[in-house]
Amino acid sequence: MKFLKKITLFWQIIIALAIGITVGIVFKQEYKLNEKKFIKIERLGVNKEVVKKLSPIKDSVFTSEKEFLKNVNKYIGDDITVKQRKKIVNISKIGVVKYISWMGVLFLRALTMIIIPLILTSIIPGVTNIGTGKNLGRLGLKTMVYYTLTSVFAIVTGLFFVNLIKPGKGANLELAEVEGLSAAKESFGDTLMNIIPTNIFESLTNGHMLSIIFFAILFGFFITKTHEKSRIFLTDFFNSSFDVMMRLTQFIIKFTPLGIMGIIAKTVAEQDNLAGIAGRLGVYMLVVIIALFFHAAITLPLSVRIIGKANPFKHLKSMRNALMTAFSTSSSGATLSLTMDCVKNKSGVSNKIAGFTLPLGATVNMDGTALYELVAAMFIAQAYGLDMTIGQQIIAVVTALLASIGAAGIPMAGLVMITIVLSAMGLPLEGVGLIFAVDRILDMFRTTVNVWSDSCAAVIIAKSEGEKLKV
Repeated sequence: MKFLKKITLFWQIIIALAIGITVGIVFKQEYKLNEKKFIKIERLGVNKEVVKKLSPIKDSVFTSEKEFLKNVNKYIGDDITVKQRKKIVNISKIGVVKYISWMGVLFLRALTMIIIPLILTSIIPGVTNIGTGKNLGRLGLKTMVYYTLTSVFAIVTGLFFVNLIKPGKGANLELAEVEGLSAAKESFGDTLMNIIPTNIFESLTNGHMLSIIFFAILFGFFITKTHEKSRIFLTDFFNSSFDVMMRLTQFIIKFTPLGIMGIIAKTVAEQDNLAGIAGRLGVYMLVVIIALFFHAAITLPLSVRIIGKANPFKHLKSMRNALMTAFSTSSSGATLSLTMDCVKNKSGVSNKIAGFTLPLGATVNMDGTALYELVAAMFIAQAYGLDMTIGQQIIAVVTALLASIGAAGIPMAGLVMITIVLSAMGLPLEGVGLIFAVDRILDMFRTTVNVWSDSCAAVIIAKSEGEKLKV
């Protein structure tokens, strides 16, 4: 037991992946209805006459959930609710895989549980902490404009490469029809109108992510406009709530290996094209890394050279230790102290500028995470065979930007925040299972880009304030 505790989360995930893939290959997930299961379906409240309509597929064995549901819908599609349909799927499962796939279901439910509280407790204090009169001066305005622009550039870069290469196209995944995919068909104009909720509690209940994010930003902003006593109380309350949510998130992340095992086993067990899926996953990794490299090696250095009029190569040399630490820890928060040391002592940025821009950047400036979230969501959409319109992609860009602001500087935080983007795009959270296998590796790359972007911001803002630097 002590030996297991010493295994890092990364290796736990690798082991869970191996077990999940092995189980999925050896024991295929199958679906079958017999007389006993018909009785169970009747207990769900389905009329006996309706259940009899399933007689043509009695004792037939189906090798995928999609194929099974297609036949169920053929005979009783309009006579049962979505909830009953899902329960019929669970009742029909046979084989070994069903005994571990439930872990994946529970893990996804836990992730879903924390989405809305995480949005509220991350965005509201994020706005209040930077929205006071003290911080919203010239320096604050410059910093926020720069962070927003670089994040947008990063997301657009990811959008360009994912549309150019289309890593998810051709995966031919046998995924079941999922309620909610129709949400992605909403027009761009309707989506913009629906950002403003008529009833915030209805939005919270139904998980309308863009409306919730919009409300959180407004709520955080107007906290800064209240009397000092109220402002301090509410700011402290939401900061404390965010700390609680971070601890809860980290607790859920500890169960990632078990969740991965369940999701991967079910996914692999239902696929007949594993080689094709592995190939497309490799292409997905390549797209993320290429897009991150383009942003880190071209966009950010050009910003330092053109806007900051500094030498990006000297600055890169100054940041080597911090970037290596970010790569190895996958945590911009854990790297912050080293980042500040490199920026101040090696690049020559003043404590005033570094002390403001870097902690703020570690909270709201997640270029790499924003880029990753967009590419991951588009990859999942392509894997489902969905063609996203320009309007839907713009919504994805905006959501990725806002979700990256709420992402915490801890390992795998981006994986948690991707659920927000998927929900906003009307994609099922089960799609997260497709990218579990390579997320931890990509986390190292995107965190490095996050830290590099923060340091570039410090140099550019310092130069704009007339400071003389060493780079």
